[in-house]
Amino acid sequence: MQISSNSPGSLKAPRHLAVIMDGNGRWAQLRGKQRVFGHKEGAKSVRRVIKQSVALGVKELTLFAFSSENWKRPAIEVNALMALFVEAIKKESKSLLENGIKTKILGDLSRFPSILQNQIQKLEELTKDCNVMTLNIAANYGGRWDILQAAKSLASDIAQSKININELNEDLLSQRLSTVQNVDLMIRTGGEKRISNFLLWQAAYAELYFTDVLWPDFDENELIKAVEFYNTRERRFGQTSEQVKLKDTNNAN
Repeated sequence: MQISSNSPGSLKAPRHLAVIMDGNGRWAQLRGKQRVFGHKEGAKSVRRVIKQSVALGVKELTLFAFSSENWKRPAIEVNALMALFVEAIKKESKSLLENGIKTKILGDLSRFPSILQNQIQKLEELTKDCNVMTLNIAANYGGRWDILQAAKSLASDIAQSKININELNEDLLSQRLSTVQNVDLMIRTGGEKRISNFLLWQAAYAELYFTDVLWPDFDENELIKAVEFYNTRERRFGQTSEQVKLKDTNNAN
């Protein structure tokens, strides 16, 4: 994976970009192939989006690879996904390191095969000091699980008198989540218009972009379309348009 420095200079990149990569199976079925073939093609789109995100200046990219609900899928597909995950980590680790991409796997990893857990540990250790962009792969992840494990962590500290319950606030809970930074732009491919239990807390104020394009067909141009949409949005966070414009003017000066 060779990172290019070419990017549309007029676009303001979201600091944290999140993507629900949907449509691999349908893409394969439309071509008369097994769903696993679509996942293999989808891996190519992952590489393209990582490269383009770096070029655009995205600082954190979170990809929804495997939800906690996906275990319900046919065993042959789940097993193929596990094998593909191991293969991708082995293949891409060196490139991620060379391009300065810190890589983390978000989710409950305890259910994964030991070989996959070991590969994940090696990858995270290998790239821990990289600082060009953080890549989060959400695997066996659910937004409700994320909030629940954060709440359990805080409850444990309260029980041990490490934290006073009256000190609890949103920032403290955010610090216990799998990833701390709020999502600026969330993309979902494949035509569905829901966020499917993905980064529920972090995406509270995210701009949402839905496209009918199936994930294996999602390329650099499609990503730029999504970022162009993001650039048309006025992010007010409860303020009025006038307040936002005044703040932007003051920041420009």
